[in-house]
Amino acid sequence: MSSSCLVLLLYFLLLLKVSSLSHASSVYDSFVNCLTTKSIPQSEISKIVYSPNNPSFNPILQAYIRNRRFFNSSTTSKPVIIVTPTEESHVAGAVLCTKETNLQLKIRSGGHDYEGISYISDVPFVMLDMFNLRSISINTNDQTAWVQAGATLGELYYNIWTKSKLLGFPAGVCHTVGVGGHVSGGGYGNMLRKFGLTVDNVLDARLVDVNGRILDRKAMGEDVFWAIKGGGGASFGVILAFKIQLVQVPQIVTYFRVERFLEQNATDAVVQWQNVANKIDNDLFMRLLIQPVTVKTKNKAKGAKNTKTIRATFIALFLGDSSRLMSLLSKQFPSLGLTKEDCFQMSWIDSVLQWGNFDNTTKPDALLSRTGDPLNFLKRKSDYALEPIPRNGLESIFQKMISLGKAGLVFNPYGGRMAEIPEDQTPFPHRAGILFKIQYSVNWHEEGVAAEKDYLSQIRDLYSFMTPYVSKNPRLAYLNYRDLDIGTNDQGQHSLEEGRVYGTKYFKNNFDRLVKVKSMIDPQNFFKNEQSIPTQTHSLHAQETRKQRKMF
Repeated sequence: MSSSCLVLLLYFLLLLKVSSLSHASSVYDSFVNCLTTKSIPQSEISKIVYSPNNPSFNPILQAYIRNRRFFNSSTTSKPVIIVTPTEESHVAGAVLCTKETNLQLKIRSGGHDYEGISYISDVPFVMLDMFNLRSISINTNDQTAWVQAGATLGELYYNIWTKSKLLGFPAGVCHTVGVGGHVSGGGYGNMLRKFGLTVDNVLDARLVDVNGRILDRKAMGEDVFWAIKGGGGASFGVILAFKIQLVQVPQIVTYFRVERFLEQNATDAVVQWQNVANKIDNDLFMRLLIQPVTVKTKNKAKGAKNTKTIRATFIALFLGDSSRLMSLLSKQFPSLGLTKEDCFQMSWIDSVLQWGNFDNTTKPDALLSRTGDPLNFLKRKSDYALEPIPRNGLESIFQKMISLGKAGLVFNPYGGRMAEIPEDQTPFPHRAGILFKIQYSVNWHEEGVAAEKDYLSQIRDLYSFMTPYVSKNPRLAYLNYRDLDIGTNDQGQHSLEEGRVYGTKYFKNNFDRLVKVKSMIDPQNFFKNEQSIPTQTHSLHAQETRKQRKMF
């Protein structure tokens, strides 16, 4: 390339950059000006609205990214504006002004969505980050609580504990998960067999709709209230808060974590686990982790060597003392070989810490930390088992996992109270008839496209291998284990058909009712993402989105 051509190219690139920055500045100014017309003082706007050239923009964006695949600032799309509301009125203003400036709105209440769709998009978007809205109000008299969407589960558990040692809440075991996404996506935890899912314990909600109205259960109506209890709140509006029913927990609970390898009859234990975990006493929840590992084995002739095997880890919460637990398992799950020494009696809040992988000396205030685990590259997928996997099937799965190298499985038992609730009582339909939910999991540390391709291939290969052993027509999935592999929506004229592909996997027959609710509360499909609930007919807003793509 000649020097004159190079100069022209550099000049052209500089013009593009200046033009882009100028346009971004214009969008920011328009958005801020719009907020001032919504009775939000300039002094408040300057504290909650961030453009990409603000020094706090990247730290805020990256603070709640939980998947390193979407952490790279050079390859991952960024919002054109970040809004961090501190008042409900700020949320209403942000919704109206995002709509008026023809931008897309993405809502983040925690960042644990595995595909990052709350903070990335292929069109210009505003990210509404709810982390400042995290107040928690506990009422011990009627055993309820109001929890804002930006609070974490850890903050909720800690606040309950400070008010009562005999109250708890049936939600997830990861303390940094945000309440808004967790509850509106279904939500479950290690007390689901006793008390049902998180959404089975929701009494009221506050929501900002597409017109900027702040609605409670009565104002939004029972259809919308039904939809946001497991149908994904971000399809219908912005969840501000949920009112939840707390549950009574015993003074003493029992925790155990037991590992078994193939050489220690792990297969026998997994076979028996499948037959008892969803039928045993409702006070008991036993999660099963299955992971390929490398262990050192000793050989008299050759000495120590590395051997690939499978490790099955049984993690349990029992709402009672260890004596009753031992009596149950010795009769119904003898293959586990549980001993008294394996069982640890403790308070419910200490069991929360144990399930959160804190050590035995950790105090409950550790749950207030909003810093998650070390940032990993990761991918998750999900399935549902309707019947036990036969022994020969398990053996072939284990060998497949060993050959792949790193992809693991997590089995979560169903049954109990959550299975007694009708499929259509909430959008979450996976209840009676489900033995256990399967999560596919792979984490990695290596940088680069080749490493990502390898690990994604592993988990997808394992998912494909599991086809004979899981639900079919449709192959079911869990919304909060967000997985774009099972279908996406480009929000065009075929959005309803595209939405049905993933929608029936997440919601089964409840999908059609969700579409009707969506069409009623958000007919122009303003609240949308790659796997949102579509409207019944093609929206004019899809045409606006295509225009936006051409502008940028």
